[in-house]
Amino acid sequence: MNEESLSLANKALAFQIEENRKRAAELIIANKELIFQNGEKEKRAAELVIANRELAFQNTEKEKRAAELIIANKELIFQNEEKEKRASELIIANRELAFQNTEKEKRAAELIIANKELVFQNEEKEKRAAELTIANKELESFTFISSHDLQEPLRKMRIFSSRILESEYQNLSESGRNYFERMQKSALHMQMLINDLLAYSRTNIAERVFEYEDLNKIVEEIKITFKEEIELKSATIESKNLIKAHIIPFQFKQLLQNLIWNALKFCKPNIPPHITISSNTLISDKVTQKDLIAGKEYLHISVQDNGIGFDQHYKSRIFEIFQRLNDKHLYKGTGIGLTIVKKIVENHGGIITATSALGEGATFDIYIPVRGKPNA
Repeated sequence: MNEESLSLANKALAFQIEENRKRAAELIIANKELIFQNGEKEKRAAELVIANRELAFQNTEKEKRAAELIIANKELIFQNEEKEKRASELIIANRELAFQNTEKEKRAAELIIANKELVFQNEEKEKRAAELTIANKELESFTFISSHDLQEPLRKMRIFSSRILESEYQNLSESGRNYFERMQKSALHMQMLINDLLAYSRTNIAERVFEYEDLNKIVEEIKITFKEEIELKSATIESKNLIKAHIIPFQFKQLLQNLIWNALKFCKPNIPPHITISSNTLISDKVTQKDLIAGKEYLHISVQDNGIGFDQHYKSRIFEIFQRLNDKHLYKGTGIGLTIVKKIVENHGGIITATSALGEGATFDIYIPVRGKPNA
């Protein structure tokens, strides 16, 4: 190899060495750059991991918010439906309130009218009370006249007719005797009628003082009063479970006396009268006692006999004044006795019913309110 070729080779080798050195320097720079980029990549990767975690967390939160939003929407829908219901109810309530206000105005107007009517009625009641006071005074005057002035001529008629029949009996013709006897009976009937009318009037005007009285005592007193009639007819008066009652004593005695006398009077021929008087207390109900106040305590008194009875068709008529269902020639009386009984029962705030059938006796059921309890 010549020098020129060697020189060229050395130059080429030097060039390559230089190039290699440049490449080595560039490689060092490239490695540093690669190391830097790798570091950056690792940083980006770490940031990406953090970002992914954050994104996952955000997605989880979004899902929670979405679920909450669904629940909130459902709640909102429910609330809107409830608001619509409340709005509908409010409309109905407002209509009802408007209706009630209208009704209140009507009631207020009616109340004004009713108050005026009440004032008028009170004035009328005061007038009626004043008229009743005057009427009662007149009735008392009538009672006095009836018990004295009217009965005195009747007593004299009976006395004088009796004396004529006793002293002049032989001198009278048969028709004359008959006329005098009929006159005596008429005078007696008139006297009975006046006495019964007086008894009826007293049930209206007498002072109503309630007292506790033993019904057994009243019945025993009545037995003494009717002793002769009881013995004559061999009658039996039976008392069952009679108790003390809060009553107007003299009126209640009149009541039981009239019922017992009726039983003695309307008995069957040749059959001794049997009269049973019983009592018990009861709480009324609308099923069995339609005419009584439901839930109120009543004293029930029953007077039952075995007499001729009456047709149940006439059960309401027997309490009417002057009503008589039997032959007046066979059974004497005025037709006022049971009217007095009914009036006395009404004075006690009660009711009386009658149950019977022809030939099977009669039962009178009396119901009067229980007024407290008797003292021991």
